[in-house]
Amino acid sequence: MTSVFSLAVIGIGKIARDQHLPAIADSSGFRLVACASQHAEVQDVRNYRDIDSLLNAEPEVDAVSLCTPPQGRYALARRALEAGKHVMLEKPPSANLGEVNALQEIARANGLTLFATWHSRYASAVAPARAWLSGRQVQTVRTRWKEDVRRWHPGQQWIWEPGGLGVFDPGINALSIVTEILPDGVLLRGAQLVVPRNAHTPIAADLDCIDTNGAPVTAEFDWRHGPVEQWDIDVETNAGLLSIREGGKRLVISGEPVPLEPEREYRALYERFHALISEHSQDVDVRPLRLVADAFLLGRRVETEAFVP
Repeated sequence: MTSVFSLAVIGIGKIARDQHLPAIADSSGFRLVACASQHAEVQDVRNYRDIDSLLNAEPEVDAVSLCTPPQGRYALARRALEAGKHVMLEKPPSANLGEVNALQEIARANGLTLFATWHSRYASAVAPARAWLSGRQVQTVRTRWKEDVRRWHPGQQWIWEPGGLGVFDPGINALSIVTEILPDGVLLRGAQLVVPRNAHTPIAADLDCIDTNGAPVTAEFDWRHGPVEQWDIDVETNAGLLSIREGGKRLVISGEPVPLEPEREYRALYERFHALISEHSQDVDVRPLRLVADAFLLGRRVETEAFVP
């Protein structure tokens, strides 16, 4: 019989309402009992204004899903872990690598699950792409991840502040796929970051990488694109071209469309979280975040006009 874990969601914003709450409602492994948010409430569950009030009032909660912006998430995750709760982190897992490593140690010391999620890895095309690429020689990889920031982050200022990642907030989704499907690792050689004069984070970026065998891996990220998103990854191999389209909803190999399972990214995340708790294990892969951190270290900053929401 499958265990049902009681769950609390912290941060009720766009991503929680669009993805997390529907996935939890469809889950047989979790029961949503409480939420905490400064500015929003969820019907039919108990609501609190902050995580401390929730944890004090809900000692029987088994797990917490953190859907807040990455800045400040470390403190929230630490409180939950120290209260004995398993923790799931929306991507990116935190504002920097040191915070993720510290959380992993706290979780390990307390025998708890920490799950750093990358929802795009659960897109329908990713697992078949990884399987097909296994054993084949990668020659080049080209990623184009472009969308309209006004559509996906309307009125959100945190994305332009330090730790908000800017265009890497969606771009890290592409990097999570690339690091999942390539049989070898990815190393950054250089980057260009296009930053509005009124922001701290980039609105566009170009990455120049290689895999560990030296094959070129490039990525183009842009938040000034529209009206139709471009979420594409092309991998040229010795056996033909593999193309991931629409963020992982479509897969084409050597010109032939590949039949895929229905899309269920966030439902798969909660299935994975349930399995990790049941197995008393963790899943914390920081490779996508490390590439972003390296881009901020190595990137050449180019100023552009101010961003107007």
